[in-house]
Amino acid sequence: MDRTHRAIAGQLRKGYTMKKSTKRGLIFVFAVVLAWIACRSAGAAQIARRMETNADADEWIRVFLGEEPEALTGAWEMTPQMEAAVAALGGLKGMAASLAQLGDVKEIGSAYEGELQGYKVFFVPCVFSAMPVDLVLATQDGAIAGLSTGAYSGGKEKTEETEETERQADFDSIELSLPVPSLDGGLPGTLTLPKGEGPFPAVILVHGSGPNDRDETVGSVKPFRDLAEGLAEKGIAVYRYDKRTYVFGEQMKADREITLEEETIEDAVNAAALLCAQEKIDPERIFILGHSLGGNAIPAVAEQLEQEKAGPVRACGFILMAASPRPLDVLMREQYDFLYSLQPEVTKEQQAEKDSIFRELDKLKDLDALAEDETILGICPPYWKWLEQYDILSAAEKITRPCLLLQGEEDYQVTMEDFSLWKEALGEKDNWKMISYPGLTHCFTAGQKTDGSAVYARPEKMNGQVIEDIAAFVNSSAMQ
Repeated sequence: MDRTHRAIAGQLRKGYTMKKSTKRGLIFVFAVVLAWIACRSAGAAQIARRMETNADADEWIRVFLGEEPEALTGAWEMTPQMEAAVAALGGLKGMAASLAQLGDVKEIGSAYEGELQGYKVFFVPCVFSAMPVDLVLATQDGAIAGLSTGAYSGGKEKTEETEETERQADFDSIELSLPVPSLDGGLPGTLTLPKGEGPFPAVILVHGSGPNDRDETVGSVKPFRDLAEGLAEKGIAVYRYDKRTYVFGEQMKADREITLEEETIEDAVNAAALLCAQEKIDPERIFILGHSLGGNAIPAVAEQLEQEKAGPVRACGFILMAASPRPLDVLMREQYDFLYSLQPEVTKEQQAEKDSIFRELDKLKDLDALAEDETILGICPPYWKWLEQYDILSAAEKITRPCLLLQGEEDYQVTMEDFSLWKEALGEKDNWKMISYPGLTHCFTAGQKTDGSAVYARPEKMNGQVIEDIAAFVNSSAMQ
C-alpha cells in the first residue's frame, strides 16, 4: 500500500478488526496513510477507570469530541498498544483532530453494547456535518483496546452474525487454516467456494501492510470479503487468511530480523501449495492477488514459486491491485504532504509530528549507520534493507504468466503516477494487462482523493466492475 491505508501516526496503523485470541488492542486512526508490521514495544497501560457500561462509553466519547479530549488522559485504562498508538498521534487531542474530515459534531447518540470477533464493544451513533457514523470503542478486560468508525446505525443494533447469514446465499465458506511451520502454528482462513461440485479456479488474496485480518478490514470497508463473495458468485473460489502479524504479532515484534519475506511472501507461497491439495480446487487454475503492499510482493511471490523445484505448485496468473513500483519512503512523504494539505489549518502539534516522521525517514539514506537496537518509525533495519534491495520492476518483468494490474484513479496512497510507471515499464508486454478506474479509491470503492480517510468510514462495497474484470481475467487466463 503500501499502500493501503493508513494513519497519521508514528506507526501509521491501518484500521483493523479485533480478534480475541491475539489479545492485542488495536486502533483505527482516521487520517489513513500506510501501515505495516510494528517492531516497537509499547509501554505499560495506566491503571485507571475501566470501561464497562454504556454510560462509560457515552461519557468517554462526549469528552473525546469536546474541547478538552486530553482530560481523558490517565483517567481510563488503555491497553499498551492503544496507549502507544495514541502517543504516536500526539495524544488524544491529536487523535480527535484526525476526525476533522467528518466535519463538526452535530449530534451524539446513546451508546449500546455489542460484540465484534470476541471483543466487547460500544457503538456510539454520531452525526457529523459531513456524514453520520458510529464511533466504536473496543475493550479488552475493561481496558480501551481500539477506536474505529463504522456504518451509522442510528442506535439500531445489527450483529455481524446476522450480516454473515444474509450474505451466504450463493456460495459456501469453509474454515481452512494455513500452516506456518516456522512459528509452530497456523493462520485461520476461509475458503469461499461457489455452489457446485467443482473443481473451481481459485484466487489467493495477499494483504497490504499492517496486521490485517482476512477481510483486510479498514474502518467500515472490507475489500477482501467483497472480493471473496463477488468472485464466488461468478464461479471462482477465493482463499483469504488472517495475516501472520495479526495472529502472531507479539512473536514477530520480538524478531528484529523480519522482512517482507517472513511477513507476507512465505505465506502466499504456502497458500498456493495448500490450495493445490483441496479437492474442489483445480491446481492448474490458481491465481494470486496482492493488494497494495501485497501487490508489491507479487513479483517476489512469482519468483519463489518458479524456484520451487520439488512439487507441482504453480500459479496460473497474478493480479496486482494498487501496487507501487516506487520506494516506500517516497510514498510516505507524498501521502503525508497530501493529507496535511486537506487540513484547513495544520496545528503546531501536527507539523511537529510530520517533521519528526520526515526526520526518521531521512535515516534511510544510510541504513548501515543505524545502531543495532535502532528502528525507523518502529521498523527494524532488515525490513527496510530488504525493500531497498528489492527491484520490483525487474522482478515483474521476469514474470511469464498472465498479469493483471488495477489502479483506482482517485487513490491518493498509490497514485496514477505509479500506474504510469507500470505502463511505461511493462505496458508493451503481451502477458500484462492494465486497467485504471475513474472515481475509485485505494480499496476500489467509490470516492474522491479529497475525501481523504473519510472513505473508510463509509460502508462501501468494492466496485462491481472491478470484480467483473478480475473474473474475466481469471476465466480467460485459465483457458490458455
